[in-house]
Amino acid sequence: MHAPEPAPAGHSHSVDPDELVALEVHRREVLSRVAPLEPIELGLLEAHGCVLVGDVVADADVPAFANSAMDGYAVAAGDLHDGVELDVVGEVAAGAPDVVEMRPGRAVRIMTGAPLPGGADAVVPVELVDEGPGRVRLRTAPRSGDHVRPPGGDVRAGTTVLPAGRRLGAADMGMLAAVGRSQVLVHPRPRVAVLSTGDELAEPGVALRPGQIRDVNSFMLTAMAREAGATAVRSPIVRDDRRALAEAIEGALSHADLLVTSGGVSAGRYDFVKQVLSQLGDVAFRKVGMQPGMPQAFGFISGVPCFGLPGNPVSAFVSFEVFVRPALRRLQGRTDLNRPRVSAVLDEPLSSAPHRVAFLRVKLRRSDGVWHARPTGPQGSSLLHSAVDADGLAEVPANRTDVPAGETVVVHLLVSQ
Repeated sequence: MHAPEPAPAGHSHSVDPDELVALEVHRREVLSRVAPLEPIELGLLEAHGCVLVGDVVADADVPAFANSAMDGYAVAAGDLHDGVELDVVGEVAAGAPDVVEMRPGRAVRIMTGAPLPGGADAVVPVELVDEGPGRVRLRTAPRSGDHVRPPGGDVRAGTTVLPAGRRLGAADMGMLAAVGRSQVLVHPRPRVAVLSTGDELAEPGVALRPGQIRDVNSFMLTAMAREAGATAVRSPIVRDDRRALAEAIEGALSHADLLVTSGGVSAGRYDFVKQVLSQLGDVAFRKVGMQPGMPQAFGFISGVPCFGLPGNPVSAFVSFEVFVRPALRRLQGRTDLNRPRVSAVLDEPLSSAPHRVAFLRVKLRRSDGVWHARPTGPQGSSLLHSAVDADGLAEVPANRTDVPAGETVVVHLLVSQ
């Protein structure tokens, strides 16, 4: 059994339930204050992955003209029979500007995608003919329409090819190009600024001084924001200085649609993030009924939503999943805010702290059509390997402190979307 994570030094295990804001209450309030970003026109490749604003309607048939689906010979099917020989009176290639006219009893050499000659209604693939100088013998008689792509065979003019609210994928890029759109109106990718604070932090690759630790969170949270569909930028480490922190936050906000900080939102003497965010804008600090990740900050500075996440890496990781990721998806105009969820049978018992929804990192396996989950090891909020090894987050309700092996829990899948 995995006991509740140990409290950080200087903090008590006990939490007054009356001080806690229910997780769903905090999450609902956060999402109610975040709205999709204003739509902009983007070129096709820049719009890839964005959410479409307004239906896309084809204003012309696709294809616009009858064309060949094969390399072969265009013919008028008529009364042709197996073994008939025809004079070859020309050739037409893909992209040919002029449509060749053809009389019955004749054939025209044609390439895939080339416009069908006038008078022709079928194409005989080159594999089904015997070719000779100026003539061709058809081994098999064609039927009208064989190997011909008719006008509008893919899309008819006036058809809605992509509906509003669709997140544009690769095939959608092709469809937009097919109907002649060079730009499209979408909700843009949010620009996210990520800040880590603390005198104890050091960059990777730099020798640690006594008392220092690596800056884990800014790299992790920047990557998580990118995986959630945002354009994220990591700022350099900000030291525990009010003025430096205020300048860093104001600078980051000048080019951001959302700000994420980590650390400095608890009750420590040097938790300057809490002080500076409060001074710069309307940012509230709460104890949320969740584990890990109880201390949370959210609000707005100059109209930009700001999240202050806890400093322990797993607390920051889980907090991002529960609050920031769905907010980012809402900014993108998406309606699928939540991770996919499955029900899984516990292979080992779980324990969590009272009065708080626990998110425990688990490994999943499938057996006889049933998902099974087991913890990834000790679940302390500083133990990042528990997240590295995880396939999902097992949710333990606030009214449970022990869940025995064999019981079913909800698991939020940590999969890319």
